[in-house]
Amino acid sequence: MESRGSKRRVVVVGGGIAGSILARSIQLNADLTLIDPKEYVEIKWANLRSKVEPSFAERAVVNYRDFFTNGRIVTSTAINITENEVLTADGHRIGYDYLVIASGHSDNVPLTKTERLHYYDAENQKIQSARSILIVGGGPSGVELAGEISTDFPDKKVTLVHKGPRLLEYIGPKASDKGLSLLRSKKVDVKLQQSVDLKSASDGSQVYRTSTGESIKADCHFLCTRLPLSTAWLNETMLKTNLDKDGRLMVDEYLRVKGRNNIFAIGDITDVPELKLGLAALHHAYLVAKNLKLLMGGGKESKMSVYKPGPEVAMVSLGRKHAVAQFPFATLGGRIPGLIKSGDMFVGRTRKHLGLEP
Repeated sequence: MESRGSKRRVVVVGGGIAGSILARSIQLNADLTLIDPKEYVEIKWANLRSKVEPSFAERAVVNYRDFFTNGRIVTSTAINITENEVLTADGHRIGYDYLVIASGHSDNVPLTKTERLHYYDAENQKIQSARSILIVGGGPSGVELAGEISTDFPDKKVTLVHKGPRLLEYIGPKASDKGLSLLRSKKVDVKLQQSVDLKSASDGSQVYRTSTGESIKADCHFLCTRLPLSTAWLNETMLKTNLDKDGRLMVDEYLRVKGRNNIFAIGDITDVPELKLGLAALHHAYLVAKNLKLLMGGGKESKMSVYKPGPEVAMVSLGRKHAVAQFPFATLGGRIPGLIKSGDMFVGRTRKHLGLEP
């Protein structure tokens, strides 16, 4: 594939927040192709709010063409990489001078915005029609969903089951304790160090059995466990030796795949030692955009910017007014961190990064 004019060919694999911000940032500087099976990017940290308020998703689900107007979109899945091409499942062979892998996590989601909005309508109906709800998983997704449902539907019986000894195990114990206290203040029944056999209610009894022998009656359930990284496909490519034991791409200080001068990786799939959060993904995207502009403009590699992980800040929303926040200097729970995140879930701010109205 020949490049258009004198611009260098850049291929971005993955249209999550990191890939989308990067694509928007360099679309005027490169002959750019974005590869993703979907037609939209979703602001993921808003998707649990969208379950209780489906209209919220209309701002959080954005078609690529709303902000990516100067490049090609290939709606397919990347399946292989050579030294100068990316191969897709539908037979495209896309040449590149620079490649950015931003494939994120594997998640079986609808391929069109319309279908995604219909999904949230269905999830909302599922919640509204239930009197009792089981949430499996006490990570950020499970905790946030429990907070959202218990806030908007205080008459629902919400039970959260987590196999670990504390909620939100990816951050500190103080934040975990504050999250647990806030959920229990909202009448959420939290059961720790237990797992659930979801098949135990397959007979239509709506009674689920836990690993300790408890019975939980629930009209519906939501599985909120960690999604796998979308890097397994790289095991069949020339980058298979660049994956660490956890399936993350090993990168250098410029976020280039180690040993590769023209292949970068951004977002959750990198082995950078930091919390894998949306803010880090934004920083990755902007740094690689800056480095690509430098390289494509003929700049020296020695002038590239180095990525340095920022302070570890984490926020978990617990409904519309409350949140738990872990800062380097303090851990807070309640309305103060809620004022920062829980009202808009950072949707307006993220839309600004995409060049859109908040």
